[in-house]
Amino acid sequence: MDHGALLLLELGAVVFALGLIAKLSRRLAISPIPLYLLAGLAIGEGGLFPIVTSEGLIEFGAELGVIFLLLMLGLEYTADELVAGMKSVAPAGLLDLGLNFSPGFVAGLLLGWGLVPALFLGGVTYISSSGVIAKLVNDLGWAGNRETPVVLSILVFEDLAMAVILPVLGVLALGESPTTAVIAIGLALVAMAAALWFAYRHGDRLGAFVFDHSDEASLLTVFGLTLIVAGLAEGVNISAAVGAFLVGIGVSGVAAERAQSLLTPLKDLFAAEFFFFFGLSTNPREIPGVLLVAVVLGVVTAATKVFIGWWAAKRAGIGYEGRLRSGLSLIARGEFSIIIAGLAGGVAGAEELPALAAGYVLIMAIAGPLLARFAQTGSRHDVSAPA
Repeated sequence: MDHGALLLLELGAVVFALGLIAKLSRRLAISPIPLYLLAGLAIGEGGLFPIVTSEGLIEFGAELGVIFLLLMLGLEYTADELVAGMKSVAPAGLLDLGLNFSPGFVAGLLLGWGLVPALFLGGVTYISSSGVIAKLVNDLGWAGNRETPVVLSILVFEDLAMAVILPVLGVLALGESPTTAVIAIGLALVAMAAALWFAYRHGDRLGAFVFDHSDEASLLTVFGLTLIVAGLAEGVNISAAVGAFLVGIGVSGVAAERAQSLLTPLKDLFAAEFFFFFGLSTNPREIPGVLLVAVVLGVVTAATKVFIGWWAAKRAGIGYEGRLRSGLSLIARGEFSIIIAGLAGGVAGAEELPALAAGYVLIMAIAGPLLARFAQTGSRHDVSAPA
């Protein structure tokens, strides 16, 4: 068969299958992320039906998926919200970082992977999945609960921490010198501070410049601007995803809301390709060898997330049921854990990391929502008091 025809057939079959998976996840009321991963594992190297022809195109779509995920994340917050959220939840956020980064980092060292791969594994175990948690809160009707702002503040802290962690890990993945890594961290911090200042002072003007009455012009402009900034960020050893995040923060007001409605379908398409491609590039035959480690990490970091949510909610004066819901909400891992594991693709000593990350995310993305449903019987609006 002609190469072009085979490419279209394979790519069409993949996208169609992802659409069916999305339908299935909706019926099951679960996140599609673990299902996309499983589909990639089934079709990739070592899977049941390996594909070859369209793999390069899917990889390109996966790269766009990361950029869209971070852009949409930036669009969700205003500069005021980010600063206020950081101040209100800083103690819980820092404790969250320490308690959930440490298990992965220590496990990487105990496995003999070395310092750099251990740092990547620490990132995988640290950050909760904003996407899975947002869906969970919506599905269970917890959006109006008193503990929900606490959960969201912790997620905001994690997202901002990722804006620093991602460029650092990106530089380490390239095998650059410590000096280059320090420069990259400095650039990331300066860029973040500049983006927050610009969004605070001129976010509405940028939105007015980027968007007009034409959906076509608005979509092309914001997409082009995002790719330019992502490319520039990549060129100075800052993750392209962080560049996209900064664009999202820079656009505020009505323009940000409009951007979300225009870009959500593209984000869903390319994000699905990203999770699918990660599974595609991971050999499922390697997962059994690291499954015990994934389970142990899952148990430990589920407990630490529950503790963080419980403690943060208690500090906010929320009662027992709200504290429990807060902790259980934070268990799920997903998109950022996979992004971090994907960055480690060329790191020496991290050969087992993709398989371990895939197993870990599958466990946490499924177990988190299931455990949270046990708290659903609590009152919708927890009123109450410190114990």
